This record gives sequence, structure tokens and C-alpha cells, in this order.
Amino acid sequence: MQRIGVIGAGQMGNGIAHVCAVAGLDVRMVDVSDDVLTRSRAQIEHNLNRQIARGKLTDAEMQAALARITAGTDYAAFGDCDLVIEAATENEELKREILKQLVPHLNADALIATNTSSISITRLGAATDRPGRFMGMHFMNPVPVMQLVELIRGIQTEQATFEAVRGLAERLGKTISVAEDFPAFIVNRILLPMINEAVYTLYEGVGSVESIDTAMKLGANHPMGPLELADFIGLDTCLAIMHMLYDGLADSKYRPCPLLVKYVEAGWLGRKTDRGFYDYGGEVPVPTR
Repeated sequence: MQRIGVIGAGQMGNGIAHVCAVAGLDVRMVDVSDDVLTRSRAQIEHNLNRQIARGKLTDAEMQAALARITAGTDYAAFGDCDLVIEAATENEELKREILKQLVPHLNADALIATNTSSISITRLGAATDRPGRFMGMHFMNPVPVMQLVELIRGIQTEQATFEAVRGLAERLGKTISVAEDFPAFIVNRILLPMINEAVYTLYEGVGSVESIDTAMKLGANHPMGPLELADFIGLDTCLAIMHMLYDGLADSKYRPCPLLVKYVEAGWLGRKTDRGFYDYGGEVPVPTR
């Protein structure tokens, strides 16, 4: 593989573009908005500069990586890509529509991967003309920092597709965890119910935001409390994954906490909206409950 396409220039998309470009791959990044693409490129440059400050990159390597990234709003840019990675919002209907629009622009041999963190790979693959050359490639956030990539095969995924995508992940310096195509795979099957339980603990008045996060950081040695982590992930994404688990596994233990639902309804989505379980409007985040 030499040319990688990335659909979506948000937090996950720009992180994927970043690590691919640093690894020496040409990257075509596409989003619906030029403004989003401009902000994305600025974020990539900021993150590359952080790597320089930590001694992980040279300035020449940063400039070479930036030169490998081209951005635009037309899927025609993917015509010569070996693999296109879809990294849009965690919404199945949106992802299926994106995949349908993407397919006519690809060459016959191109592979497609989705960065979904919870949605059926088999169902998404069926929305394309090449389910055998389709699979899940779930990067962790933030992509340049986190070591893991979950690889998930749909029922139609061919072995050659899996081997090619695994080879790419290794080229990016990532560690692989192979998951079966069940709702939320491995990481979020375990992580999101814990976050949801933390929200229930807040909802039921067992502890405050600060108490819950302090308890898990110091009592379980977690680097970030579960409510702080939920804000970082995005409460809308957390809720979408809990719905996927609840609907897909038909088990009441995955029922989303009503407080999580209310926060999303209010538009309190965490860091990206400056309010979630913490208020991010000032210099230091402040618990909201």
C-alpha cells in the first residue's frame, strides 16, 4: 500500500491521516467542508510539532509528512487509493450512505476499512460492492498517541484483505488486537458499560463527578476518571455505542443511563461543546454536578 484515503477530517480522521503520512504513505483526506479541512490540517501540524518537542520527529520529517497529505471535498480524489478508511461520526445510516457514495470512485482492487467503534462490519460491508475487501480498522483516540488498533472481519471479509490491513497497521507502528464482529468489539464492549455505570453512580447520587473520577483514578489506577473520559470521547458517541450494545445484545445491563441521554439531548457532549460532566469554558475544567 502506498496511497491511503481518509473520509472525515475530525478528531479520528486527522489522527489517521497524521500517522499514515508520518509512516511515508500518501494521504488523500476528504470532508464535506473546506473549513473543517483547514482546521484539521492545523491540528495535524500542531500534533506533529508536539512530536518534535518530544524528540520523536525532526522538522524535516514533519515537513515531509505534511507534504504527503492532500485535502479536498470530492471523493474523486480516492481514484488511485489502495485503501480508503471511513472515519465519519458513529452513525450507521450516515456511514452506509458515505460508503455508497464512495464506491463509484474507487478502482476495482481498492480495499475499504471503517473506523467504527461499535457497528456491525458485516452490515456496513453489505452497503458496498466489495464486502470481501471490506473490514473494520478501529483506531484508538488520540490516534498518534494510542498504540492499539482493533481489526474486525465481517463474515464476507477475505483473508487477503485482513492480511493487507494488518500489514498496514504494523507499518504504522501499531499493536493489533483481533476482535470478532459483535457489537462494540473488545475495547468498547468493556469500556462503555463501565462509563455508563459511572453515569448511573452520578445519577443515583452515590457520588459527585469529582468523587467518582478521583475514586477510579486513585482506587483503580486509571489515568483518567470515567466521566472525564466520557467527555473526552464525546457523550453522543458514548450514547450511540450503548444503544448499539443494548439493541444488539438485548440485555438490560447495557441500558443507557437516563442522565447520559439527557445530557446528549441538551447538547452537552463533552469537550467538543465545552460542557459535559465538566465545564470547559474556563482555564481549568470544573465539575458540573
